[in-house]
Amino acid sequence: METLKKTCLYDSHVALGAQMSPFGGFVMPISYTDIVREHNAVRQHCGMFDVSHMGEILVSGPDATDFVGRIFTNDVSDLQPGKILYGMMLYPEGGVVDDLLVYRMSVPDTYMLVVNAANTGKDLGWILSAAEGWDVTVEDLSESYGQIALQGPESERVAAGVFGADFSGLAFYTFTETLFDGEKVIVSRTGYTGEDGFEFYSTPEATRKIWAALLAAGVPPCGLGCRDTLRFEVGLPLYGHELGPDISPLEAGLGMFVKTQGHDFIGKAAFEALKESGPERRLVGIELADKAIPRAGYPVEADGTVIGEVTTGYNSISTGKSVCMAFVRRPYSAEGTQVGIRIRKKVFPGTVCKKRFYGKKYHITK
Repeated sequence: METLKKTCLYDSHVALGAQMSPFGGFVMPISYTDIVREHNAVRQHCGMFDVSHMGEILVSGPDATDFVGRIFTNDVSDLQPGKILYGMMLYPEGGVVDDLLVYRMSVPDTYMLVVNAANTGKDLGWILSAAEGWDVTVEDLSESYGQIALQGPESERVAAGVFGADFSGLAFYTFTETLFDGEKVIVSRTGYTGEDGFEFYSTPEATRKIWAALLAAGVPPCGLGCRDTLRFEVGLPLYGHELGPDISPLEAGLGMFVKTQGHDFIGKAAFEALKESGPERRLVGIELADKAIPRAGYPVEADGTVIGEVTTGYNSISTGKSVCMAFVRRPYSAEGTQVGIRIRKKVFPGTVCKKRFYGKKYHITK
């Protein structure tokens, strides 16, 4: 039986009475009060998440830029220090090893790859295998970092008060370094909720201090339960649901993060072949006419046959609508197409719609 890991904030979660549950090889807080209250706090004010379970892998050395470009679908050749890119690592057959963020560090020829917690070991093995013959050093720094995500429209004001720093000039998908109680902190502005927000990477000890300062500032802690409802409402994928070894970025609607022009990455040939032929299925949104909740794994039907499967579904907290994301066969993927979702013994009618059920409110500098 696998021994679950604990993040550096575990003791605080228990002290706060969080409902704890296994996730990605860790025991993590699912909620502290209830998911609806925590979800609304992030949408309307701000909330904070322990995301110390995420993996951080450092790639450095003379070949680092070319090597990261070889394993990553987005193009890092012109990525400047302080900038971040989202993309994927692909298997040669075109499925997704993982989706991740790549940080171009201020140290020359150095990149930090932030990967999904459940995939850290697998990703590290994949990267090390691909690194054979390259002049790079690959280091797993996951145990060295804690990470807190502060999310919501009041995040900038709260962060300024806690850190005594002005982050208003920090653009979306960029990062900077600052100090908290004398310790270095990487502060980035990405997010996984559709709201403005920041991530704070630091040592486990500093992470505990930042968490305590945010609590003292009145920021409510939020669990992974509402992290999922928040990311889902704005159409963001979750590995194992909308992405996986048997799912192409094209099928998931993430082709914009795959740069093929002058960029030779692992899986490129398979990606281009699928783009030429067209994927047989696509990830879509579906809105039900009824209040029934479409859960992951439920079949999607049309014309009396199964044409797909739900990947994530909820009664959306922000909109009150029963919606889901699902992979469906391409002929049924156009917006407005009428489909049905089988929930137990009954088929509930639905309509194909955009995957984004709620509008994003990121901080975009002009």
